Amino acid sequence: MVTAAQPLAYPLSVRDLGPNWYATVMGTAVVAAAGAALPAHVPGLRGVLAGVWTLSLVLLLSLLAARAVHWARHRDRAVAHLLDPAVAPFYGCLAMALLAVGGGALTVGRDWIGLRAAVALDAVLFTAGTAVGLAAAVAVPYLMAVRHRVEPGQATPVWLLPLVAPMVSAAVGPQLVPHLPPGQARETLLLGCFALFGLSLLATLVMLPLVFARSLAGGPLPLTLTPTLFLVLGPLGQSTTAVGAFADVAPGAVPEPYSEGFGALAVLYGVPVMGFALLWFCLAAAHVLRARRNGMRFSMTWWSFTFPVGTCVTGCEALARHTGLVAYAGAAVLLSAVLAAAWGTAVAGTVRGLLRGELLAAPGAAPVVPRPVTARTTSGAVR
Repeated sequence: MVTAAQPLAYPLSVRDLGPNWYATVMGTAVVAAAGAALPAHVPGLRGVLAGVWTLSLVLLLSLLAARAVHWARHRDRAVAHLLDPAVAPFYGCLAMALLAVGGGALTVGRDWIGLRAAVALDAVLFTAGTAVGLAAAVAVPYLMAVRHRVEPGQATPVWLLPLVAPMVSAAVGPQLVPHLPPGQARETLLLGCFALFGLSLLATLVMLPLVFARSLAGGPLPLTLTPTLFLVLGPLGQSTTAVGAFADVAPGAVPEPYSEGFGALAVLYGVPVMGFALLWFCLAAAHVLRARRNGMRFSMTWWSFTFPVGTCVTGCEALARHTGLVAYAGAAVLLSAVLAAAWGTAVAGTVRGLLRGELLAAPGAAPVVPRPVTARTTSGAVR
């Protein structure tokens, strides 16, 4: 292992830079998006959030460049990542990173780059992110079926990543609806986002029982993987955010009674789904506390605490808008504090790991999806 005395050994190489690094972009962008819609107005907050969004844009451009170099110079490793059942699902993170930064451009980025540039940037990133997300949603399950040879006992929340990407498109796409010409263009985009919502929701409903069953019958996840339990919050919070966004723009995009139907869906769907999200949040937090007591150390999986929690913040904000209930506004504020703490912790751990040369080591040295464990797994599990 590289020691602190050799801090530049790994950071200078992108040979083992995996697609999981896009989680840093997602987790940073969602901080800006979630904070922008908070009911509490804090002086100077918009400027801070715009700065965070700018950081996410810089991270995205840097990672896109690094991954391009990775594919050009280390194609063998890139192909190996795609054919590795532990790594391939993270290609969904590329789509979500593009979409999260694009959505943030219209939310807070326009304060710095202007509305016209924000719309153009969002349109480009939304188109690219949606295309990549749809490709990942098809390609990764296909590879899992014909090449990866996975077993139900290996199911982890990471398997949800490529299936959630279209839901992110569904949630951020409606922001572009008011900037399109009235009529066919607006209705097409809105209903297209609604189709992406259905695609992702149904695929998630197929996959989620495998993850839940693995969690109950297979024993606790290995320590390193335990934070990924928070990934289940992603489709829950993001779908609630999406139906709220549909209701926001439907009156100017689709005729009655469909526009009213979207308004009803925002509440009738969002309330029970966020109820289940609360249950899963408590369950995942209990597992994380157990893992921490048993010696769980920082790894890139800690970024699982950011984007999924951020989607729950935006989901609660959507419910607060459409129900008028203070309870949801308060929940959004509380979860945003959790998000800020999680993001700060993940950033600090990532910077420290990079300086020590630990985070860019070959992923084969510590498999993301180990052999199935039993309920008798001890504290000596994989770390």
